[in-house]
Amino acid sequence: MFSRLRSDIQCILERDPAARTRWEVLTCYPGVHAVILHRWAHGCWTHGFKWLGRFISHLARWLTGIEIHPGAKIGERVFFDHAMGVVVGETAEIGDGCTIYQGVTLGGTALYKGTKRHPTLGKNVVVGAGAQVLGGFTVGDGAKIGSNAVVVKPVPAGATAVGNPARVIQAGADVKREQVASQMGFSAYGVTQNDDPLSQALRGLIDNASGQEHQIALLWQAIEKLSHPKSPGPQDCVPKDAALHENFEADKLNQLVGK
Repeated sequence: MFSRLRSDIQCILERDPAARTRWEVLTCYPGVHAVILHRWAHGCWTHGFKWLGRFISHLARWLTGIEIHPGAKIGERVFFDHAMGVVVGETAEIGDGCTIYQGVTLGGTALYKGTKRHPTLGKNVVVGAGAQVLGGFTVGDGAKIGSNAVVVKPVPAGATAVGNPARVIQAGADVKREQVASQMGFSAYGVTQNDDPLSQALRGLIDNASGQEHQIALLWQAIEKLSHPKSPGPQDCVPKDAALHENFEADKLNQLVGK
């Protein structure tokens, strides 16, 4: 019990720069209190004391502002940061090392008892503030859910889901970049440099505009050569890297913004 508590406190000191001492974390962080009370409530729930488990969960909600159903399963080193207004459903599962911010809902969309109605978070998942993860699917290890995202389908391991409805971003170069970033430090709020699809679309437009400028410069060079008295034939004047056909990928940019 005490070893798990020390592990919970240590993970907060590693992820929250505002945390200064272990005593401060133990006495002033509602996320720690919610996890401790949930373990008591979950123990009562699994041993058949359903009402007592719900009552402890109710007290924890009143004391911390974090509502966790006693039937939910929570791993080790789970950090509820700020976490006011967090709701975790009965069949939800939270893996080791996850970080969940305020206003997050791990909810269900089905009304049938005895079924898997709530999501399962893998290890080291980050769920940003205000995100809604709804359904009995799995969010893979190391995935990130952006702030205010509404996720209603599975998220692959290492991917990022942003927007409403959430769009999954998992380009090969981005995955490698995020792996390097994760080694350098913790990514707070599930937001990274390449998360926003609109930003990616704008970067694509900038790259395309830059390419057009290059093609225009080549065309001007060709025109200058044709205007020279001793210029060769038109085909010999066109530079090899001049674009002869339009290649603007509008469909690809539309996919980035979710259209």
